[in-house]
Amino acid sequence: MINFTNAKFVKSAPSLKDAPQGQFPEVLLVGRSNVGKSSLINALCTKKALAFTSSKPGHTRLLNYYNIDDKLYLVDAPGYGYAKGGFDLDKLFGEMMEDYFAHANRLKLVLVLLDSRRELNQDDLEIVEYLKSKGNNYLLTFTKVDKINQSEKHKLLVSLESIGVKKEEVVFTSTLKTHTFDVLKKEIEKYIK
Repeated sequence: MINFTNAKFVKSAPSLKDAPQGQFPEVLLVGRSNVGKSSLINALCTKKALAFTSSKPGHTRLLNYYNIDDKLYLVDAPGYGYAKGGFDLDKLFGEMMEDYFAHANRLKLVLVLLDSRRELNQDDLEIVEYLKSKGNNYLLTFTKVDKINQSEKHKLLVSLESIGVKKEEVVFTSTLKTHTFDVLKKEIEKYIK
């Protein structure tokens, strides 16, 4: 059993070669730049300020490593789908992730974070297709499920099925409904064993 409250920030790394040493399996978080990856990490570990949250999209520009109970690393990747002030986050995401996926032999699971109120866009679909083509384990992890009703949730699941996503590849979370994180923890533990 993994104690997710026993969590600490380890380091930020510009590339995989700068990653922390050690043989812990890794769970990677990817998603649009404003989807709430930091909020999810904080809620998953029940620590308000473990991961820095920003109201401005595009804040994460490095791979951020969190040690979870000396059993795994949560790795927070830069967001995608955002460019402002001449800074192209998609380019950074593409280069960094290409290197990461090519050499991350400890990667066990990718959490693709998506806002349950938004339709999947081209970037989201490309990430899912890329993970499928590489044979990576992934879970579509929908945030803010408290903002949609049961009918909208059902419609979302039907639309996912139409693009080949199975129900067991989907998890719904909400920082306001802490029990939703119990499901996510169990899923992570399944892939870490």
